[in-house]
Amino acid sequence: MTLPRTDHFNGKTFFNPNPDRIRGLPDILRWRLTSRAQPWPPQAPIVPRDPPPPPAREGITVSWIGHSSFLLQTPQGNLLTDPVFSPRIGPVAWAGPRRAIAPGIAFAALPKIDAVLLSHDHYDHCDLPSLRALAGRDAPVVVSPLNYAALLRGAGAAADLIELDWWQDCALPWGAGVRLVPARHWCRRSIGGVNRRLWGGFVLDAGGRRLYHAGDSGYDPALFREIGRRAGPPDLALIPIGAYEPRWFMASSHMNPAEAVRVHLDLGAQTSIGMHWGTFQLTDEGREEPVHALAEALGQAGVEPESFRTLEPGGNLAI
Repeated sequence: MTLPRTDHFNGKTFFNPNPDRIRGLPDILRWRLTSRAQPWPPQAPIVPRDPPPPPAREGITVSWIGHSSFLLQTPQGNLLTDPVFSPRIGPVAWAGPRRAIAPGIAFAALPKIDAVLLSHDHYDHCDLPSLRALAGRDAPVVVSPLNYAALLRGAGAAADLIELDWWQDCALPWGAGVRLVPARHWCRRSIGGVNRRLWGGFVLDAGGRRLYHAGDSGYDPALFREIGRRAGPPDLALIPIGAYEPRWFMASSHMNPAEAVRVHLDLGAQTSIGMHWGTFQLTDEGREEPVHALAEALGQAGVEPESFRTLEPGGNLAI
């Protein structure tokens, strides 16, 4: 597919407007050689839950499966965001970061999934075995950023695919609206494949509610204010709070809890849930540190704790 040049695509690769310096191998080596990663428990004990009943007439019921994976139940259909059910994430099944918690809802317990929202191609968000299993079981429509057809269709992970550019919309078969919005991040699944695919977040309008899923993103005040202005303040925002240390390396692509609180305010969100924490040890902070740091940041910003919370795996919230 030939794509036109835009303010975030140069004809070959995608990029962030006003980009930070791209971190390369020397930076990765520096991080690994100087890292003082906090230890994580090998497996946090949880009991997977059954999905809650879907809303009857209006609303969205949101259940946290783990990391950036949520089950979104609406009166008309069910969606998954960035579904990852594999025990490890990486290019091969026997290597890569191992799950520290089991999925809060087991794959076998999922209701029929009608659509998948896929934010970008990193292994902790784009898990081909999980997508392939969903395609074989439910054949959901997959909504992704640009340039995912070869990856997903080649792996048998998406028979029905809708690709969107930033700020583009689509309507799902039952009438829900999805818009891809920008995020400050990057893509790569192989050494030579940097930014060949686009990344982003999603705004879902369904059941009379508006939900925002940020995907992965560094903090950019202008960006999140623009999302709130153009897409409208969300009833619920799903915002990453983990994978942020050390800041010199991670700040350009992963926000910390204090920045997540600023995103909540920039968007004008009524309620937010912290995601992207406690499931895979990707960076140096401890497993529970994002939750403690979020509570501290909320206090410093004068935001009520009920407005920005975290869920236990399998926990849910109805909006």
